[in-house]
Amino acid sequence: MQTEKRNSEVWSHWTKGSRRPQRFLPLIFCLPLAVFCFSPALAQDELPPPPAAIAHRDDEIETIRVDTELVDLNVSVFSRQPQRPIGELRREDFAVLENDTPEEISFFASTATPFDLVLLLDLSGSVKVDVVRKAARRFIEAARPSDRIGIVTFTEQYYVVSPLTTDRESLIKSVRKIDRAIGGTNFWDALHFVLKHIFGSPTASRRQAVVVMSDGVDNALPDIKGVGSTVTFDELLELVKTSDAIVIPIYLDTEREEVKRGRATPETFQIARRQLGELAGESGSLLYHARKVEDLRGVYEQVIRDLGTVYSIGYQPKNRRRDGSWRSVSVRLVNRPDLAARTRRGYYAR
Repeated sequence: MQTEKRNSEVWSHWTKGSRRPQRFLPLIFCLPLAVFCFSPALAQDELPPPPAAIAHRDDEIETIRVDTELVDLNVSVFSRQPQRPIGELRREDFAVLENDTPEEISFFASTATPFDLVLLLDLSGSVKVDVVRKAARRFIEAARPSDRIGIVTFTEQYYVVSPLTTDRESLIKSVRKIDRAIGGTNFWDALHFVLKHIFGSPTASRRQAVVVMSDGVDNALPDIKGVGSTVTFDELLELVKTSDAIVIPIYLDTEREEVKRGRATPETFQIARRQLGELAGESGSLLYHARKVEDLRGVYEQVIRDLGTVYSIGYQPKNRRRDGSWRSVSVRLVNRPDLAARTRRGYYAR
């Protein structure tokens, strides 16, 4: 209850929750502690080791002690074929490149991990609310008991419908209350808000993801009436690039109706689709398309399944300089064209 209360307070105070992702994980093997813990056993021996042996052990401690830095990646694997199970993957199935240079994987582990998932729902006049409600409910029903889900809606403003919670009954009730809203679309501001102020500090025990259901048309785009978002798309893209949260866009196709009504042009929708694709690419996810709920059959279970398995991969970069430069990182699956590995697109070497 304390955790739910704290999460609720964080959601209501929209100015909290910012954090900078950690890029390096120091690893120090504290072998002197092991020697200290072992010393009582030595004291009980009738014949303690000779001084030469003890000196030899001290030398080994100085030689083995390691103070190094690893780039730590949390990797999700998405299936391009929803009905085909991924199966068990091993270290040999992955390849890591930094600035197009192959790196040697020094740490590898996989685990089933609960996640925090925010459903960011577009309620502007161009989107069919019944499609949004049904899709949101399907995601809630597909999630596992340990997964927390939150709901945020937006038009010209964003609104927190439900904080992150495991209470499925409460979430379903919140979805039923979602109704058509009037106004334009400040999509970029809404996603920026979720990434900056909804999630707490990232932890290895929980993944963070945002499923965006929208046509992607922000009022700041050309040929659209209205002021639009105060955050620029380039600023949003930079935030997505450095965020630990995975952004999964679902493009709700409203082009036919909006162009017919003269509210937008085909060129506007072309820009919006390209931008949604860029958000997915920088976040390391897939872009889905839908005109009706049936178009998303199998997507809910696939997204939940893919988000629920995390591969932890660590490597010591060949470039050791901390010059503040951006290092691009890519993870690939070896001989598995049916799969796509998704992780952070890089880090700043600070």
